[in-house]
Amino acid sequence: MTTLHLFFTLVFLTVTVTAVKQTYIIHVNPNAKPLSFSTHNDWYSSTLTSSSSSLLYTYNEAFHGFSASLDPSELQTLRQNPAVIGAYEDTIYTLHTTRSPEFLGLTTNFGLRVGHETVDLDQASHDVVVGVLDTGVWPESRSFDDTGMPDIPAKWRGECESGTDFNPKACNKKLIGARSFSKGFRMASGDGFIKKSTEVVSPRDTDGHGTHTASTAAGASVGNASLLGYASGTARGMASYARVATYKVCWDSGCFGSDILAGMDRAILDGVDVLSLSLGGGSGPYYKDTIAIGAFTAMEKGIFVSCSAGNSGPTRASLANVAPWIMTVGAGTIDRDFPAFALLGNKKKYTGVSLYSGPGIGKKPVSLVYNKGNNSNLCMADSLDPALVRGKIVVCDRGVNPRVDKGVVVRDAGGIGMILANTAASGEELVADSHLLPAVAVGRKVGDQIRAYAKTANPTAIISFGGTILNVKPSPIVAAFSSRGPNMVTPQILKPDLIGPGVNILAAWSEAVGPTGLENDNRRTKFNIMSGTSMSCPHISGVVALLKAAHPKWSPSAIKSALMTTAYTLDNTKSPLRDAGNGGFSNPWAHGSGHVDPNKALNPGLVYDISTDDYISFLCSLDYSLDKVQAIVKRPNVTCSKKFADPGELNYPSFSVLFNSQRIVKYTRELTNVGAKRAMYNVSASVPSTVNVSVRPKVLTFRGVGEKKKYTVTFVAKKGVKQTDRSAFGSIVWSNADHQVKSPVSFTWSQLSG
Repeated sequence: MTTLHLFFTLVFLTVTVTAVKQTYIIHVNPNAKPLSFSTHNDWYSSTLTSSSSSLLYTYNEAFHGFSASLDPSELQTLRQNPAVIGAYEDTIYTLHTTRSPEFLGLTTNFGLRVGHETVDLDQASHDVVVGVLDTGVWPESRSFDDTGMPDIPAKWRGECESGTDFNPKACNKKLIGARSFSKGFRMASGDGFIKKSTEVVSPRDTDGHGTHTASTAAGASVGNASLLGYASGTARGMASYARVATYKVCWDSGCFGSDILAGMDRAILDGVDVLSLSLGGGSGPYYKDTIAIGAFTAMEKGIFVSCSAGNSGPTRASLANVAPWIMTVGAGTIDRDFPAFALLGNKKKYTGVSLYSGPGIGKKPVSLVYNKGNNSNLCMADSLDPALVRGKIVVCDRGVNPRVDKGVVVRDAGGIGMILANTAASGEELVADSHLLPAVAVGRKVGDQIRAYAKTANPTAIISFGGTILNVKPSPIVAAFSSRGPNMVTPQILKPDLIGPGVNILAAWSEAVGPTGLENDNRRTKFNIMSGTSMSCPHISGVVALLKAAHPKWSPSAIKSALMTTAYTLDNTKSPLRDAGNGGFSNPWAHGSGHVDPNKALNPGLVYDISTDDYISFLCSLDYSLDKVQAIVKRPNVTCSKKFADPGELNYPSFSVLFNSQRIVKYTRELTNVGAKRAMYNVSASVPSTVNVSVRPKVLTFRGVGEKKKYTVTFVAKKGVKQTDRSAFGSIVWSNADHQVKSPVSFTWSQLSG
């Protein structure tokens, strides 16, 4: 018996039955595997046979190691073993929860103006597989109809698993994979899992979120789609001819890191081309970030990883999923809205939004009430006095509890309608919901006026609904909920990367749950309208599938660069993008490089490419020990002999300039020509008045496709200039008659005096 084998065996033989166990992800040095074992899986399984129920997963692709349920004594002993690189407590991640293809320009003419025939792209995308890690899938949805789809690509190694209420035959040539991973969730839930009759241990989606995101990315075209009459039209995914594979890793209580890692591990083995994760947790070092570690392996194998930025905006520095090898996606509005109106007794009429579809309250004014005691202003459970609200319209402040829950509280207390009013935290952002009673959501400014009116004598109101309107201006607007920079894990990398449609998005839905997701919502619908960076992420994932079809040899970083450098920062009124959080103009900490433009991304002209070795040099420039770097990159021979002097030296498509103790920051970037064989680009720079900038050379001349050219940009914080703001923004643009390759720049000042 090997020393390591004996070590693990003794660990689990000495378990005390009464000790409290927790799930941990164990990072193991793969080179420590004894020669007597042919695979790492055999090694881990053999070492833990004396307590096999403690072993949850073994990881071979996305990660080297396993996850297990351990008591404190077992954990301590494991951490002392030289083969164990690290042991991390299982982290709980959360979900970041028809017209959008047209808004993005994905019409039947998509690609024609840049030389790609639509038919060719459709056919090429048949070979692209989008893997979605979420709450599973409702396979019967028409969004996963495989009519006209050719045979499944020969490269595909995945499958559809059998499980509770899920027949593998429900999969087809469109939905080619469906798996579920629940061991981490089940271990954390204990007996509570057994008692949860609504939780289905199979790929079946009983939540709706996973079906929505999967169909947004690559759902088939479905005519006459709507949510109870709202947003009626054709619903289709961004890459409607690509394949879909779903990995259920999220459950009622959240998404556990051990399950997510198992899903990523399997998706990589199955052969996905794109990984879409509309979930995340708090930010932290990359070696402790389950998603970042799994995504590194995916990136190295040519798999593009797209993740939601989070829904913690407009709070500063609230981002998730900020690793530079991940596409971090924020959310914006589209040019469609669902107006609703509140007519007050003082004859003032205010416009808000709503997706309510039931009987109205009529045209007769109804008493209006707003109280602040006992959290009644928030309409929390049991906070409303039925004697005060019965038969009335109740004003509820947005925040703390879910928006649709507030309406249920009002209804249960006898209220007949609700005005959901934003506070400063949500600003002017309007999110439409399919409420269970007549309700309208309004912004903060309007909310303040309604709250003030509600305190006058005998206030009344009438609520009415305006259906669906298109061509809303201005749009897009950055959603207030979209998480914001700066990037606190690596401040030298600007995040988010870009934004996509994430507000009031129509997509397929699970028929196991009502559109609000509430237990007492008995309505069933085949489509639902949702908002969140959960919705913007699969938009980007689907667009990436199209780019992979058009450019199968491009690396994930080249595709990311194409999307970022062609993103736009002017709305449909030709004005700079606005921020729903404060009503003012947005900036790169909110919108990154801008709003995705799929047509321009197909032919970006130049790209900033990044190799795996470049990412390793980046990681080596951080204050991580060598074993931590090796844990992320899964290369035991990495020595960090080559590393950047500054993490910002990574060949990233954007810049984050930190003026700390130094006034001069200099970066060299390399551009690769992916456009015309012969091309010349001129540079222009926009920076705040407190900064000087120089770029050398000022002209880049290319004589062949694939040719690479470097340039150096020097940023200098001016002396003697009072810096009133601690941050500012600018851009570096390389352009010619055909292309504009734009990189946003953020500037941050600290520790500098005049």
